[in-house]
Amino acid sequence: MEYQVLWFVLWGLLWAVYFMLDGFDFGTGMLQRLLSRSNTEKRIIINTIGPVWDGNEVWLITAGGATFAAFPAAYALMFSYLYSPLLIILFALIIRGVAFEFRGKGGTVAWERAWDTAIFFGSFIPSLLFGVAFGNLFQGLPMDESGYHGTLLSLLNPYGLLTGALFVLLFLEHGALWLALKTDGELAQRAERLSGRIWIVLFVVAVLFLIHTAFATKLYANFMNTPLWFIVPVAGAASLGAVRIYSTFRNYGRAFIASCVTIVMIVFTGIIGLYPNLMPSSIAPDHSLTIFNASSGIYTLKVMTAVVLLFVPVVIAYQIWIYRIFRSRVTDREIEDNREAY
Repeated sequence: MEYQVLWFVLWGLLWAVYFMLDGFDFGTGMLQRLLSRSNTEKRIIINTIGPVWDGNEVWLITAGGATFAAFPAAYALMFSYLYSPLLIILFALIIRGVAFEFRGKGGTVAWERAWDTAIFFGSFIPSLLFGVAFGNLFQGLPMDESGYHGTLLSLLNPYGLLTGALFVLLFLEHGALWLALKTDGELAQRAERLSGRIWIVLFVVAVLFLIHTAFATKLYANFMNTPLWFIVPVAGAASLGAVRIYSTFRNYGRAFIASCVTIVMIVFTGIIGLYPNLMPSSIAPDHSLTIFNASSGIYTLKVMTAVVLLFVPVVIAYQIWIYRIFRSRVTDREIEDNREAY
């Protein structure tokens, strides 16, 4: 396998893992005000992700770093052409992190509500704009030898917004399942009921996304050329169905795992469809950025491969350890007895 192809696969995998992990953080943040009936329940919801949310964002840094190191030309143009939405995402993530820490420091209802709003928008905006960004990458950007011919508003096209809605719903379902798994009592029951309602809307939007993809993008071309790759979107559809089945039997551990698989398969469906493009042009295909004309030198890719093989297993082992330590449900008694909790 050529190193450019290897790193294209790793690039897609890093984004998939990031969306799989930070996705339930985003979903939990969006659901915090909707599901809670008291300040204690709000704190319970925040504390289900409290020990892990910052570790999950390590994968965003890794995915961005991999883009910069492996495909510097694509990184440069991506952060130039998509500068505004990426900057908005960055500010939203910063505000969300601050909100987690500051929410319990003021002692007034108005203070807490303000930071609750910050948590919601700090979760919703990245979810939507990540989807919009990838949707525009899937259908191609209006760029040629003269540069980029789009604006922030042109990114908010029907297909980009549909992809953004898909991401938001995926993360809402992911977050609802996480809360059903990590809380108890009435709060867990509300999360269970809501996950079922979200799933229905998610299913409809996913079907619309697959249909619109056939008309707005060229993602299906690689699948038609190599039908074996259809196993990836089929696995995504099967895992989405498994979410519903496991939820019906109230097996939320397996439902959450199925949701993880759904997100990974959806991301890889897009990655396979993009190949060999990283940033396809919608108006001048000859000026698309591919994994071959945008990559670093072979020596750099070899060194990066060695670094990944050495350090990524350490990161994975650390995160498994953290999740194992904090695997128990978060209860109201635990929150009231622990002053250091969020």
